[in-house]
Amino acid sequence: MRKIEGSCHCGEVRWLYEAPLESATACNCTVCRRYGALWAYGYNGHEIKVSGTTKHYSRGKAIDFHFCANCGCVAYYLGKVRDEQGRQKAVVNLRLARVPEQVGDLLIDHFDGLDSFDDLPRDGRCVKDLWF
Repeated sequence: MRKIEGSCHCGEVRWLYEAPLESATACNCTVCRRYGALWAYGYNGHEIKVSGTTKHYSRGKAIDFHFCANCGCVAYYLGKVRDEQGRQKAVVNLRLARVPEQVGDLLIDHFDGLDSFDDLPRDGRCVKDLWF
């Protein structure tokens, strides 16, 4: 199990991810490609805990993207609809990991959120390949 902490640049918004983690997801939808986020999935209050004052941008009926009202970093998104167990989907932006080396070796999964809504084949790149 991994325990990864993340925060926005000013430290007001924080998240904690506590679950096994094998990859980060890069999505090319009209929002995610603008944010440049790398996502890790779980449920709010379970694998993922979030704190701090945010503002949010509602993307349709499904997702609220939360960002720091002070420094503007996109920290996470929350699903608007709970699953059959009453859980709320939570997805954190791994680019905000406080210790980047904790996520550097994660493989990147590509998701085509723009056209097909399909997972795309892995190309072997990992998070640290995007650092330069």
